[in-house]
Amino acid sequence: MAAMSLTESEIRSQPDVWDRALARVDAVRQVLGVRGERVLVTGCGTSAFMAASLAALREAAGLGETDWAYASEAPAGRRYDRVVALTRSGTTTEVLDVLSTTARAHPSTRRGVVTAVVGSPVEDYADDVVRLDLADEASVVQTRFPTTLVLLARAACGEDVAGLPAACAAALERPLPFDVADVDHHVYLGRGWTTGLAHEAALKIREAAQAWSESYPALDYRHGPLAVAGPRSAVWFLDPPPSGLVDDVEASGARVVVPADDPLVRLVTAQRVAVALAEHRGLDPDHPRHLTRSVVLARNGATP
Repeated sequence: MAAMSLTESEIRSQPDVWDRALARVDAVRQVLGVRGERVLVTGCGTSAFMAASLAALREAAGLGETDWAYASEAPAGRRYDRVVALTRSGTTTEVLDVLSTTARAHPSTRRGVVTAVVGSPVEDYADDVVRLDLADEASVVQTRFPTTLVLLARAACGEDVAGLPAACAAALERPLPFDVADVDHHVYLGRGWTTGLAHEAALKIREAAQAWSESYPALDYRHGPLAVAGPRSAVWFLDPPPSGLVDDVEASGARVVVPADDPLVRLVTAQRVAVALAEHRGLDPDHPRHLTRSVVLARNGATP
């Protein structure tokens, strides 16, 4: 039997990490802001997709108007009561730029950070810091940090997530729904807060396996992207499918996957698919080509 990759090991650690992380719900609730505050949630890559999910969760919970943006595209002309930055490494240049720019332009805006690395540079730019060091990862590909973050955000917004660690553990013991060698094209569809999870699921396929993957809000899938679905496509739903969409996808010849699991557990399954596909293609899922654990850009010797 082949040795387990670092990424797969970190994927399989998630039930335990989630269970232990639930003690930090109050800290996440504080960093997301009090009811009625206008908030921007931001990040890069995986963290940007988690920002989209957190923003949707916060608004749906009635906690206040919440925007999200890629850190490199954060709106410059809007005023927020709070800016929340998500960054596993705490060193990402664009995230540091957002926080430092906010401090200069809007000193009254409170700055919060969720990171996995204690004492990272981002802490110097923050008023409130949540350290999810128990979810830190050695692999370049993020798995347990983003899922732990979303789990805690859901709990902070009032959801009962106590059963999810056990549900994740059970899902990890089930075989994948098909042989990854039979599919060349993966599509992930979400609705509301799970749209961010869909984008993250597709990113895992691209990062780890250098494979063709897409992601959309479910109802938008008919508006063009369905045209490329075919017999070697798999369309994964992270939420219950909209009426009639399964029939439309099946008519294309693509296989439809609608797991019964919670959407966050479905994201963990997507991580497993990415690793399995990477191994099938002879790739190292721990070290994707052209990627590093953190993006730190040159600033001509100057700090943000």
